[in-house]
Amino acid sequence: QVQVVESGGGLVQAGDSLRLSCTTSRLTGSYNAMGWFRQTPWKEREFVATIGWRGGSPTYADFAKGRFTISRDTAKGTVYLQMNNLKPEDTAAYYCAVDRGSAPTTAKSSYAYWGQGTQVTVSS
Repeated sequence: QVQVVESGGGLVQAGDSLRLSCTTSRLTGSYNAMGWFRQTPWKEREFVATIGWRGGSPTYADFAKGRFTISRDTAKGTVYLQMNNLKPEDTAAYYCAVDRGSAPTTAKSSYAYWGQGTQVTVSS
């Protein structure tokens, strides 16, 4: 079974940056795309960003474009989410997930394995 663990969340001020990390039990050889989602008690889990298995075709939600950057190190089995110019509305639990396929997708149903989440809180 694939295990997924996120880290890097925390409390920051608006305009600050944060880098989330996600480690998986799959290293080099995995053909899975990876994605980031976020969730609050008042919103359903929503798509943030995704990246193909070799780092290709990064795709972002509209709110993330220009501010967030997804990347991965397949040798380490790690995917990152660099978040810049954070806003209070970015406050959420961020989840890393492993896609069932190799191409990036945005739907939650496309992802087979999920981490426990890491909390990001942005104060104004």
